[in-house]
Amino acid sequence: MKKHSEHTHSHSHIHHHHGDVKNIKIAFFLNLGFSVIEIVGGILTNSVAILSDAVHDLGDSLSLGMSWYFQKLSRRKRDEVYTYGYKRFSIVGALVNSIVLIVGSVLILGEAIPRLFNPQPADAQGMFWLAVLGIAINGFAAYRLHKGDTLNEKVVSLHLLEDVLGWAAVLIGSVVMHYTNLFIIDPILSIGISVFILFNVYKNIKEIFRIILQGTPHAIDTELVETEIKKIDLIDSIHDLHLWTIDGNYNILTIHVVLKSAQSMEQLAILKNQIRTTLSEKGIEHITIEFETVNEDCGLENCCG
Repeated sequence: MKKHSEHTHSHSHIHHHHGDVKNIKIAFFLNLGFSVIEIVGGILTNSVAILSDAVHDLGDSLSLGMSWYFQKLSRRKRDEVYTYGYKRFSIVGALVNSIVLIVGSVLILGEAIPRLFNPQPADAQGMFWLAVLGIAINGFAAYRLHKGDTLNEKVVSLHLLEDVLGWAAVLIGSVVMHYTNLFIIDPILSIGISVFILFNVYKNIKEIFRIILQGTPHAIDTELVETEIKKIDLIDSIHDLHLWTIDGNYNILTIHVVLKSAQSMEQLAILKNQIRTTLSEKGIEHITIEFETVNEDCGLENCCG
């Protein structure tokens, strides 16, 4: 029997994230605008901590701008250069953001650790009101991105969560410093926040590299997929199954299906639809199937392994 290659698409399970670009755009302008407020506020309150955070937020704004660009680019349709489309460009944005978060957290640690041994006073009342504003602005942006499905949105949300927690630390520290001389509380909180952020960045980077290196999606059980396909009548066995994800949401599978006997084109079309339905229910959108008979050489070394 001549090999019959079928290329299928499932449209009912494709995830459309129409709001992702808009959410990152809003986060970018909020972060950039507040960075300017921080610089002015840091100078007026004579707070090195706030000025340091302003520099950090300017770096965040840069990475958010890049995320906005890459997320918008990821909406493009496929072309001759990127035949799977531009979805993976959102991963580039997530990677850039993760690197910025690591650098920013390390810089914060470098600023906070020496202050454990040499705490510095500042205008507590001014810090308090800046902290309230910072929590409100960054909290709103983080809320917009919190429910995002793309990895880029999740990493950007982590950026904003870092800022919210940072301003919460400033808020608590300013209240304590207003009534006591325990200025050491501020660096202690900053170190705790930085460690928390680095831990979450580590988890995100693991997921980013899993996608880049074409690992199987976490949400899909490969063994279960194989079992479900083998339950379909007329199928003797399967091999050369490859499953990966473009951006953490759009999943792709290619597979060789060995038939118990030769089938007509009409029967193959029915069988193809059965397999497509089974796989689309598992969250797989892009499916390529090659049919073979039991005694057919698939042409691949160790193809039946």
